[in-house]
Formats: sequence, structure tokens, C-alpha cells
Amino acid sequence: MMTITPNFNFDGKCGEAISLYQQAFGAKVDCLLHYRDADQSDFKRELSEEQKGYVYHAELHIGGQRIMMADNLDILFRPSTALSLTVTMSRKEEVLAAFEVLENGGEVIYPPHSTTYSSCTTNVIDRFGFRWVIMTEQTEH
Repeated sequence: MMTITPNFNFDGKCGEAISLYQQAFGAKVDCLLHYRDADQSDFKRELSEEQKGYVYHAELHIGGQRIMMADNLDILFRPSTALSLTVTMSRKEEVLAAFEVLENGGEVIYPPHSTTYSSCTTNVIDRFGFRWVIMTEQTEH
């Protein structure tokens, strides 16, 4: 069996992002490991006190989807909007509530609106640089 799991990398802000996704989507944290709690041989470098508090590995569930997250210390952090995650919700009100959380400090690509395929869809880049499409499948047409 093969599984594809989105893995979000952050530059010291992973803990904040976890809180944001809990608020926006009701994400459940299944695993949260900080660098200070990991075996140092995993990353073979000295860490500052601040870096020891960074997230080494986290696993969240948004709906039925697992997402992995970490503060990456190995490469220069560069956000990309080439890929987006789509979260499909049951009701327009849920879409609007998630949008309100993510738009704070983020960039709205498309405000909430109705389309041929969705009674409510929106597209927003959150304050960490990740692009989200939030929508319903039902239509009111």
C-alpha cells in the first residue's frame, strides 16, 4: 500500500500554524514532538534554545486526512502557492467560519462566493504561505 501525506514545513512558526488549523478546521493533533525531546543524533547539530522549542515532527488530522508538519532547520524556508489543499465542508457556514480564521494575516485570492459547482467556495493563502481552497460540494442552483 502507498500513501501520500502532505507535509508542511515552517521556519519556526509550526506551533502557531497548528493552533490556526485547529481553530479553522477543528484539526486534531495526533503527535507533537519538539526538537528538545528528540534524539539529537537525528539532526546532528547544535540548536539554540529557541530552536529546541521548535516542532520537530507533528501529525494532525483534518477531517479524515493526515497532515505532517515541522519546523525545518535544514533548508531555507520558501513558501509556494503552486500547490493548494482543498477542504470540502458540509455547509456554507462552515466554509465562512474557516475563511474568517485563515484570512486573518493571510491573502485572499477569491473571497467566498457561489459557483456552478459549489454554493460557497473561497481561496486564501494563510499567514504562513499555504494556499487553501475551502468549499462545499452542494449548490443552491
